[in-house]
Amino acid sequence: MRDSLDSSSSDIEATVADEGKTRKRPRPGERRLQILQVLAEMLQNPKGERVTTAALAAKIQVSEAALYRHFASKAQMFEGLISFIEQTVFGLINQINQKEESGLAQARGMLQMLLFFAEKNPGMTRVLLGDALLQEDDRLQERITQVLDRVEASVKQALRIAQSQGGAWANVSQDEVSVRAAMLMSYVLGRWHRFARSGFKKLPTEASDISLRILLSE
Repeated sequence: MRDSLDSSSSDIEATVADEGKTRKRPRPGERRLQILQVLAEMLQNPKGERVTTAALAAKIQVSEAALYRHFASKAQMFEGLISFIEQTVFGLINQINQKEESGLAQARGMLQMLLFFAEKNPGMTRVLLGDALLQEDDRLQERITQVLDRVEASVKQALRIAQSQGGAWANVSQDEVSVRAAMLMSYVLGRWHRFARSGFKKLPTEASDISLRILLSE
């Protein structure tokens, strides 16, 4: 799974390829990708300072006007990061569901993936938590909340599959399945917050195998 995360996050987290001596202008879409990449890198600042377009432009060594040739607004830049998160996370959830028949294995895989994703993408963690979206357009908070609600629904569906597969989970009520899914997402969010507060030093995957075994047990 770690390899999958490394591969899927490379579009933004990897350094944009060398443009070459014979070409002065970036290829179509390359500058846009570079802007998102650098924005994600700047969000990894342990101090959690707000990223301004002036600072972003200076980091890329272009004018602010050049940024707005690729994105209509700063909010649109953040929407690009949220879209990346959404596509990556749900792509991995689909892979997990196709690989695992057990509902409990699906839930465990999703939760572990969420922890790995944050660990590999510290800047994205601040977006997931909404920290990076403070003082930005309100619709960004709404958008990331919708993404997390969809993730919780996926975890809930995995627990319902576990419920239908017999064993100890067969005795769990529908209401308890919903409570369990919310509790598991709270655990993930707590790990993300701990990671961000520590300046990205306390890894979210630390002792996660033991934690998830306890949380998913009956």
